[in-house]
Amino acid sequence: MNEEVAGDLRVLRLSHRPGRDDRMTTHVALTARAFGADGVILPEGAGQAARTAEDITDRFGGPFEVEQVADPQNVVATHDGPVVHLTMYGEPLEEVVTSVRSAFDGAVGLIVVGGGKVPGAVYERADWNVAVGQQPHSEIAALAVCLDRLTAGGWADRQWTDADRRIIPQASGKRVIGEGESAGYPED
Repeated sequence: MNEEVAGDLRVLRLSHRPGRDDRMTTHVALTARAFGADGVILPEGAGQAARTAEDITDRFGGPFEVEQVADPQNVVATHDGPVVHLTMYGEPLEEVVTSVRSAFDGAVGLIVVGGGKVPGAVYERADWNVAVGQQPHSEIAALAVCLDRLTAGGWADRQWTDADRRIIPQASGKRVIGEGESAGYPED
């Protein structure tokens, strides 16, 4: 198995249409957190998604940073590290994952997830326009697959700190160690 990225992974949600994108933006943030990103950058209008991601991090552990910015396109334009733009029109992920992983190693790598129409400047600035398949599907699915490949599955073994709650895997039913009980990793 290839080595996972040793750098800092940030996910940028490029746009947010209040009312229309609330669930999608929230799921981008939660997927970024669960699948190994170190933080998410959301547009200012996505306050509820930011609060949800912060609440989940408070309850289920971190580290994970949530930031909101006035101009997400400016984040792409001024980012001082490698940029991956997820789009179904890009190069196949499997063909570029090794070079992306190498470029992200030791750097702050930015993964851009679109929303509405993505401006041409984002395609031009990206070091890689990456496709997870060439069929229409969810940007959330593309983000999950991309992070899985970049972390070489390492997201599954991530150690969470400062968790009030922890889910205990089992064949049926739900078991959650909650607030007031030991929720630290890795003991069971």
